[in-house]
Amino acid sequence: MVSVDRISEVTKGPDAGGLRRDVGLIGLMWASVGSIIGSGWLYGAQKAVVTAGPAAVVSWVIGAVAIVLLALVHAELGGMFPVAGGTARYPHYAFGGLAGMSFGWFAWLQAATVAPIEVEAMIGYAGHWSWARGFQHTDGTLTASGLVVAVLLMAVFVAVNFLGVRVLAHTNSAATWWKIGVPLFAIFVIAAGNFHPGNFTSEGFAPFGAKGVLSAISSSGIIFALLGFEQAIQLAGESRNPKRDLPRATLGSVAIGAVIYVLLQVVFIAALPHSTFAHGWAHLHYTGISGPWAGLATLVGLGWLALILYLDAVISPGGTGLIYTTATSRVSFGLAGNGYAPKVFARTDRRGVPWFGLIVSFVTGVVCFLPFPSWQELVGFITSASVLMYAGAPLAYGVFADRLPGRERPYRLPAGKVIAPLSFVVANLIVYWAGWDTLWRLGVAIVIGYVLLGGYAWYAVRSGLPDAPRLDWRAARWLPVYLLGLGVISWQGGFGGQGHLGLWWDMLVITVFSLVIYYWALATASRPEEIERSIEEVAVVDAPAH
Repeated sequence: MVSVDRISEVTKGPDAGGLRRDVGLIGLMWASVGSIIGSGWLYGAQKAVVTAGPAAVVSWVIGAVAIVLLALVHAELGGMFPVAGGTARYPHYAFGGLAGMSFGWFAWLQAATVAPIEVEAMIGYAGHWSWARGFQHTDGTLTASGLVVAVLLMAVFVAVNFLGVRVLAHTNSAATWWKIGVPLFAIFVIAAGNFHPGNFTSEGFAPFGAKGVLSAISSSGIIFALLGFEQAIQLAGESRNPKRDLPRATLGSVAIGAVIYVLLQVVFIAALPHSTFAHGWAHLHYTGISGPWAGLATLVGLGWLALILYLDAVISPGGTGLIYTTATSRVSFGLAGNGYAPKVFARTDRRGVPWFGLIVSFVTGVVCFLPFPSWQELVGFITSASVLMYAGAPLAYGVFADRLPGRERPYRLPAGKVIAPLSFVVANLIVYWAGWDTLWRLGVAIVIGYVLLGGYAWYAVRSGLPDAPRLDWRAARWLPVYLLGLGVISWQGGFGGQGHLGLWWDMLVITVFSLVIYYWALATASRPEEIERSIEEVAVVDAPAH
């Protein structure tokens, strides 16, 4: 059996392909918090209240609970396996090559497309200034000059990453202090003189019912805003003390993000002048002002605060895009370690940076600007891809609890055998609430991933490459049923589908379906010796700290 210490202590120099263990607790936590507090806080409160009314506060609480459940599972797994690109590797350990390849693709797809979203957000918010108004059309899509600026911003993200993870941690820490401070400052200043409790009931607390509350969780940016806690997990291979710091960083970042977002929603609703929603929350409107929070500050006579918020609207998305550029290269590093992608993705330069993965993340980001030239067109897609990625962790947790009960666990999840299947159900509900219009597009992206990664796997096996992945079909026989089943239920459901499954009945179907898949997956998972073999084969190679 290979212990966590064994995985952590294999060392080589940076030229031999290692990652440097330079990141401490604050660096890990700030990596996650910096991802959580991005463009989501600037738009989430407005979009949620339009979808759910004042009951959007309930939507945020439900979303936060869902993310906490998933984060708890990730905290134990991150302590057990402190490896780079962890979310891409846990399903590989538990279910072999086919499942590992699938969830690895979900992880990479999610990480690679967040940076371009944040770039588009930066450009959109910068439109407040006259010099930047030519970068977007009136519908929010990029102009030719806007595309040039977007490519340059992506290049900046990559350049900072090439300076090495230590510089990245310091850069992101400085940006994160700002990103936390500005929303907290806005909450205090706006609420101090503009808090109207009557706003919560004057036009109805939940005017769109339960469906509005649930739809807001996936489609209004709530889950998108709360995403990012896994960034500490992705950087586990570069943590100085992963067994101690990973659980603390993961859970701490979720707590900080959830509290800030719930407060933001409460203050946003309470501070609005009644005239802005007098015709109903679905028609929330303020004329001639860009940016929900900056617009609100202007409406209540805080023009100086609006200027700070417009500045933050560039810094916050920029910090998130920076750290997700890092995550993309680390996920591809993990995919190469598992044998799903060419070994060039696992090569690092003298600073310990996976240089080829960074270049590919840049190219991918630039390509995303073409079919998805606006922020709004990508949010729902990324939410679904992210949660589908997270869904692999509860499955892997159940397998390790059953197959590797004696393995060292620096953090042990209380009631894990209850929380793990519950978190899997919750993850699938979030995916379902995103709606059929989003999920069929995600299905197309999944097929593309199978073509790319499956094509490389076929080539590696045919060529007899030493790192050719073992696609364990037996251990992953549940996977196609899972993916197709989710699609069929969404197609027949009431969230953008045919409406043949009524509200609540559809969620009952998702719950039963999820539990069947969960326990089927556990029953067919890899044997203990196969899991240990997978861990041995993809043990992370680290460089000594300096």
